[in-house]
Amino acid sequence: MTAAIRPRGLLLSLTAAGLLAVGGCAALGLRHPETAPYPLPTIDRVSPTPAASTRADGSTLSDEQAQAALLTQSDLGAPWTSTQGAATWRDGLLKATTTAGECQRLLDALYSDELLGGPARATVGLDDADTGAQLRYQIGARRPADVDGALAWLKTLPVQCAEFTATTETGLLEDVRVVEAPLPEVGDARQGLRIDLGTTAEDGQRYVLTMDLAAVRVGEDSFALTNGGLGDVPNDATQAAVQIGALRLTDIRKQGRAQV
Repeated sequence: MTAAIRPRGLLLSLTAAGLLAVGGCAALGLRHPETAPYPLPTIDRVSPTPAASTRADGSTLSDEQAQAALLTQSDLGAPWTSTQGAATWRDGLLKATTTAGECQRLLDALYSDELLGGPARATVGLDDADTGAQLRYQIGARRPADVDGALAWLKTLPVQCAEFTATTETGLLEDVRVVEAPLPEVGDARQGLRIDLGTTAEDGQRYVLTMDLAAVRVGEDSFALTNGGLGDVPNDATQAAVQIGALRLTDIRKQGRAQV
């Protein structure tokens, strides 16, 4: 359905269609390694921080511990690198409007990175310029009950927003498809989605942005991620990131209790 496109031709076509911002090519990212290492922090490997009091959102993690709970480029192995900025397709394809009820809320959450309904407490992006995909990972800052409410809402989307249309800021019509995606059995509650946004540029070329979305609650804390790109987006990287993220957050939480 989607034609193979040389990188140069892809960039020129997307620029002509208004899908690429000037100077944004370096922000494209991600290759998915066949085998990802699973390094986990331990009390010995993470610098001690003062014990944090319980926050309004229920978390007992200090700001330093929340940062330590983020994924790093070494977690998924080479050639993953720190992000150079938001992927250029974010403005071109995610900044869109629809009249399909809750589906606008989904588009807004994807574009703003407020996947759990509010600004993240800590966030990181990983890129690989070879494949045009990007992984964005965040530690949430909401109470467990609010996170569970957001997870319940995400679970409804494969029915409420199974297929709908949206219009980008440049006037391109998008066909959007949302399906449920399985996640590793980690944490206390979780929800995964796979989202495809397809559009046809003015030159007649078809483009499809594929995004994995995952959100997980681990006790009083939570994390969410998107893994997306133009073309094939293997689910392996999403699965690895969810598993590593949950184990790391669990370990950091244990460390916090040990310091009290």
